[in-house]
Amino acid sequence: MKEADPGVIMEDDFSIRRMEREDVDFAIGLARNEGWNPGIHDADAFYAQDPDGFLIGEVDSEPVACASMVRYNNTFAFWGLLIVREEHRGRGYGLAISNAALDHAGDRIIGGDGVVAMQQKYRDRLGFEILYRNIRYRGIGGGEAPEELIQASEIPFNDLCAYDATIFSAPRPRFLRPWLSQEDATALASTGPDGEVRGYGVIRRCFDGHKIGPIFAETPAIAAALLDGLTAAVPGETFFFDVPEPNAAAVALAQERKMETVFETARIYRGGAPAVPLEQVFGVTTFELG
Repeated sequence: MKEADPGVIMEDDFSIRRMEREDVDFAIGLARNEGWNPGIHDADAFYAQDPDGFLIGEVDSEPVACASMVRYNNTFAFWGLLIVREEHRGRGYGLAISNAALDHAGDRIIGGDGVVAMQQKYRDRLGFEILYRNIRYRGIGGGEAPEELIQASEIPFNDLCAYDATIFSAPRPRFLRPWLSQEDATALASTGPDGEVRGYGVIRRCFDGHKIGPIFAETPAIAAALLDGLTAAVPGETFFFDVPEPNAAAVALAQERKMETVFETARIYRGGAPAVPLEQVFGVTTFELG
């Protein structure tokens, strides 16, 4: 493999470069075609976290593959959006763009969510360890929002970021600001008697229905209130809820509400795993960025 310039890697007729913002829409489109159902406004929040972490692979200037490796800080990165267009598969393009993404992570711990068909390859070829399943549930929105919830926008942004950083694998203010304020989304929070954040959640519009993510909460009762508040925001419409299987209370919330299992991934890590309080992760933010 030869280096063409600091942003472009060449191998035979296949070239890899960093995405511009408009290229992220191509990646979101590929994810939609794969049935992953991304949010219609995901691209802005994704790109804001690490503009250098989005790669596009081209053959004769035609985009055929993509991958992301979003660096959150000096110790943690998250891998996602690894897709090769179907007619170009089997030519090594996926491995080439994967290696370029891994290079971008450096010596950071790398997380990811692997679909079932790729999990063995991630483990055997790229050195990832499978830790647990994430389960996607589907339900229909409705009901009443609990009165104790407030709009997340009523909480000082720095306070919400600080709370999020106690649960997510790294601080992520550059991602959270556009994520919380995106169009066609509802962000709710629960606070304690002194105004301290005790949980928050987001539901956003996707190409098919809506997705919840995250729901972080101190207790199952707070998580249940957030879930009910978010689903009340989309009455009669389909929503999806991604739950880490080790959080039995989160699984129970979905099952008690008669949600249907429709998809799964495996949470994978390379280079170790960050200390995450999974008992407070009731809904995964996004399979693409963690």
